[in-house]
Amino acid sequence: YNIMGPAKASLESVVRGLALELGPSPHRIRVNAVSSGPINTMAAKGIRGFSGMREDSEQRSMLRRNVTADEVGDAVAFLAGATGITGQTLYVDGGYSSVAGPRLCHHEG
Repeated sequence: YNIMGPAKASLESVVRGLALELGPSPHRIRVNAVSSGPINTMAAKGIRGFSGMREDSEQRSMLRRNVTADEVGDAVAFLAGATGITGQTLYVDGGYSSVAGPRLCHHEG
C-alpha cells in the first residue's frame, strides 16, 4: 500500500477543493470521486501483490466478495444523475473500507 494511502487522501482533498471552487456560478460543476475495491484490469496486473489484495478484500469485506467493474460503473452513473451531490468520495468496495484496511507488513530488523 505504501504511497497509495497518502495519494488517495490527497485525491479526496482535491475533490473537495475543486467542488468548492467549481460549484458556484458561473461554473456550476459538481466534482465527486469513486473509490473502488480491487478490480481486475490491465493496469492492475502491474501492481505487485494485486492478487493478494483481491483475496484480502474478498475475505474481509462486509459482502465477502469483490466488486465488479459494472458495479463501479453503476455508482458513477448514480453520481452523474445525483445533482445535489458534490465534493464526495463514494466507496464501492463491498464495505471493505468500513471494516478493514490493508494488512500491515511488519519487518524484522
